[in-house]
Amino acid sequence: MEVEIKIDDAYQKPKAVIMTASMTKEINDVIKKISETTPRILCGSRNDKVEVLEQTDLIRIYADNGKVLAVTDKGEYVLRLRLYEAEEYLNEYRFVRISNSEIINLNKVSHFDLSFTGTICVKLLNGTTTYVSRRYVSKIKKILGIMR
Repeated sequence: MEVEIKIDDAYQKPKAVIMTASMTKEINDVIKKISETTPRILCGSRNDKVEVLEQTDLIRIYADNGKVLAVTDKGEYVLRLRLYEAEEYLNEYRFVRISNSEIINLNKVSHFDLSFTGTICVKLLNGTTTYVSRRYVSKIKKILGIMR
């Protein structure tokens, strides 16, 4: 995508103009980013305290026994959101759903083990091992550039 910025004192407020041949996902993503007025903050509770969770600190978010938990290096936090709601708060280029009950931070992955038949083993930097469900294997392979 080509980006052009013009500085002009005649404009009191910034103005963005997008010129394109057709609407694409990339254009919709840019519009969404530009249009966001307030950042979405993800909060989790632990030890009767609510803390703001930085996306860069998140390792994984998963559902277990009717609760949604967020894991950071500091520990686990309970979220007052459903997993699909938490997913909407996350950077789609950094986080990926690997099963119906788990989302991982790609920046916190140590490695992917593809030797398992039908699934992928994921080793996270904090030592946790998790698995990509069969339903999401092709999506993960596309992200890794293994499959088109």
